[in-house]
Amino acid sequence: MALVDQINGDIKAAMLAREKDKLEVLRDIKSKIMLEATAGTGEVTDAAEAKIVLKLYKQRTDTYDLYKAERRDDLAEVEKFQAGIIEAYLPKMMSEAEIEAEAKAAIDTLGASGPQDMGKVMGVLSGKLAGKADGKVIADTVKSLLLNK
Repeated sequence: MALVDQINGDIKAAMLAREKDKLEVLRDIKSKIMLEATAGTGEVTDAAEAKIVLKLYKQRTDTYDLYKAERRDDLAEVEKFQAGIIEAYLPKMMSEAEIEAEAKAAIDTLGASGPQDMGKVMGVLSGKLAGKADGKVIADTVKSLLLNK
């Protein structure tokens, strides 16, 4: 639970610095992780923490895009700020080359021959790359590889 310890330290620092907006985001991250801990065995794995932080980041960026499309720049800036805070806690993401290598290996292992096998390949890769890569990037990579088979 090193991430929770890091967030707790950052919460204390934000409280001392009276950074109300940053504190709000940090408490949100911590609460989501604690909810996961109480829903399960009490322990949250590093992969589960990464998945939670990634989900929160995606929510903020999607909401930012939505607000920008609706010309609500005031609300968009808040979401952008919050996404920036959350981004600091994201795990190192895999590069597209690494994702492609994993996808090729999975396709070869499963003997996938075309787009109809995308579900099988995604099932394996989604579990293996959870928290390490964006699902949309994985899906796009697998789709392009299977279309070229």
